[in-house]
Amino acid sequence: MTSGFHNQSAVIRTERGLTISGTRITLYDVMDYITAHYPPKFIRSLFDLTEDQINAALSYIETNRSEVEAEYQLVLKQAEENRQYWVERSREHLARAAKTYPKPGQEALWAKLQEQKARHELEA
Repeated sequence: MTSGFHNQSAVIRTERGLTISGTRITLYDVMDYITAHYPPKFIRSLFDLTEDQINAALSYIETNRSEVEAEYQLVLKQAEENRQYWVERSREHLARAAKTYPKPGQEALWAKLQEQKARHELEA
């Protein structure tokens, strides 16, 4: 199979990591689907890649499997750390918001809101 793309220029390193040239799609995005055993044709259509682009990406991953896998694991770890950070931030924010009482003059509005909230919880 001859490719119009050369693997050297089809995958480049950017500030986002290993990226398919001419796109914002990283090899780590592709790895998510490879590890979930999606077929290359599905991955290609999902990211709107050309046949040459997906072949070059898959070839690069296969040729440099240990390097790509190591970086992929780091990306997954950072993503989980970011998720945990924002979960905690949201929890703290919601706890502070729950302690907020109505401002002077908004008591009637607050009571109506609490009434609607109670009705919604009963329906759920």
